[in-house]
Amino acid sequence: MINMVQYLEQNPALVALLKEKKASLVGVTELEQKAILDSFDEDVCLENGLWY
Repeated sequence: MINMVQYLEQNPALVALLKEKKASLVGVTELEQKAILDSFDEDVCLENGLWY
């Protein structure tokens, strides 16, 4: 999964397509895909080592 996140970091256009549901990640569950895309949101905050 780390390789997938690294690939998405290098290809931000693909992240946009995933968010628009114009692309999908084969072999990744919907919940995993949501978690990956949430990690690219700028609104996600890290405080005291906890994601919320």
